[in-house]
Amino acid sequence: MTVTEKTARSDPAAGAVPRAWAGRGGVWLRSQYPLLILVALVVVAAMLSDAFLSTRNLENLVLQMSVIGIVALAQFIVVVSGGIDISVGSVLGLACVLSAGLFGGSSVFVSVLVALGVGALLGAVNGFLVAFRDLEPFIVTLGMLALARGLVYAYTEGVPVRPADPAFMVAGTATVLGVPVLGILWIAVAVGMAFLLRRTVFGRRVYAVGSTREAAHASGVPVRGTLLAVYVIAGLLVGLGGFLLASRVGAGTPTAGTLFELDAIAAVVIGGARLAGGQGRVFGAVVGTAIFGVITNLLVLLNVSTFLQDAFRGALILLAVALATIGRTGTRRGH
Repeated sequence: MTVTEKTARSDPAAGAVPRAWAGRGGVWLRSQYPLLILVALVVVAAMLSDAFLSTRNLENLVLQMSVIGIVALAQFIVVVSGGIDISVGSVLGLACVLSAGLFGGSSVFVSVLVALGVGALLGAVNGFLVAFRDLEPFIVTLGMLALARGLVYAYTEGVPVRPADPAFMVAGTATVLGVPVLGILWIAVAVGMAFLLRRTVFGRRVYAVGSTREAAHASGVPVRGTLLAVYVIAGLLVGLGGFLLASRVGAGTPTAGTLFELDAIAAVVIGGARLAGGQGRVFGAVVGTAIFGVITNLLVLLNVSTFLQDAFRGALILLAVALATIGRTGTRRGH
């Protein structure tokens, strides 16, 4: 018999400590499944393609993930509040083309204001209908999806809109010490969102509303005002994403933002957020975005058909839902 076994038999409390730590470790690992998936994907991608870890490809990967990452953060705050916004892609497309074309795109500053204004306005409309008219978020944002995409096609007439200011592409293509500015902005927005939701009264209200709206109202939380603010913030982020996408491409394209809502929802879900609301972490949304970015990038490097790429994304969404269910069940048992 070892010394450890003798100690465990003589003092049951001493043997319980390692078991307690093991239990906590298991719960922590189950809660970190998105990060584990990302690490595994990076290892597999590096093994399958020599070009994956090249400097040029990693820079392209960050550029590809950044805009959808910001949109995913917008979707995240809406989902945490107990709603869903399937109009983010179309609103981003409208902000994209208007920022590039309105006033001739002659000023970057004005273009940014236009994009933010468009996003905030449409977000406020969504928020007003959800919060003050008690309409279902899915129906409201479905209508906004059709409205915004229709306005995109009406404004562009199917032709890309090119801004006049030569400095328009700086934000979307510049780098700082080899790191794309888009990536820096994405992380900055994520840090700001994490602080807002975890360290402020407003953030606690958002989680409370998402958990149980009736209980939040009974506790004195201004439910309607909180929901309105959530959709306006989401709109601002989507508008910012629209400008950054136009800056990266150098034009506002009629198809900008198409199906971004699906990628954003999938990133939020695979990151561990609960679609019913009241649960989720910003870090999880960032990791979920990275997972989708790595998979898409790897499929491109392997010359996989675009149609099969859509199939892979769909399969990943189903896998994410399954893993999220397993993770939550395991966490409850751990407690």
